[in-house]
Amino acid sequence: MPQGVRINKFLSEAGVCSRREADRQAEAGNVCIDGVRATAGSRVLPGQEVTYMGRPVHKEETKILIAVHKPVGIVCTAEKREADNIVDFIHYPKRIYPVGRLDKDSSGLILMTNQGEIVNKMLRAGNGHEREYIVTVNKPLTDPFLRGLTGGVPLAELGVTTRKCEVERLGKRKFKIILTQGYNRQIRRMCEYFGYRVETLCRVRIMNILLGDLKPGAYRHVTKQEYDGLLRLISDSKNTPVIYSPKE
Repeated sequence: MPQGVRINKFLSEAGVCSRREADRQAEAGNVCIDGVRATAGSRVLPGQEVTYMGRPVHKEETKILIAVHKPVGIVCTAEKREADNIVDFIHYPKRIYPVGRLDKDSSGLILMTNQGEIVNKMLRAGNGHEREYIVTVNKPLTDPFLRGLTGGVPLAELGVTTRKCEVERLGKRKFKIILTQGYNRQIRRMCEYFGYRVETLCRVRIMNILLGDLKPGAYRHVTKQEYDGLLRLISDSKNTPVIYSPKE
């Protein structure tokens, strides 16, 4: 058995960034172990010092999970070179990073945490965890359009077909949609396939956690009841990539 902890897991659990971002930062030369530049496959042994951007990294013992109402215009990244990154926008006193993404033109619920294991289990598309959105489009809804969304939509530019999903009409141009995947700009691409353009898109639920009446730009700590419920939902989730079959 290999000794120590992989550097990406160490940084993720310390609340520095996601595992994927940690690999990128290591390859960019921004991570050192006992003064030696780390690589994506490096491991950290007990007692070794890890630095990120020249600053010591210590594992954060306090588990943090907050719900944020992301406004339009904020980017779900911890990348400091992005002027509108959500980490600087929230300005939380401890290191946290976003769970997944919500595109810049969309608003609504995004979770932020310092717990890498939760992130991995929540984001694996094969685990089938629900995300709920309220969408307004540029013209009246039709039954064929709504049926088309539910049945699986080919996204040629991504080389995929979306899973079947739940869709409910809420108004003349407004509907609710529940997805278990998170392709880049997925809902917008699905609507465009049928000749519709998304005008507003707001995520109102991630699994058992609701946006509720949280104001744009505000955040709150997830309650113990929500946290315990989330742990139950991901208890059987895999932490490794899951291959999705189109027959699902």
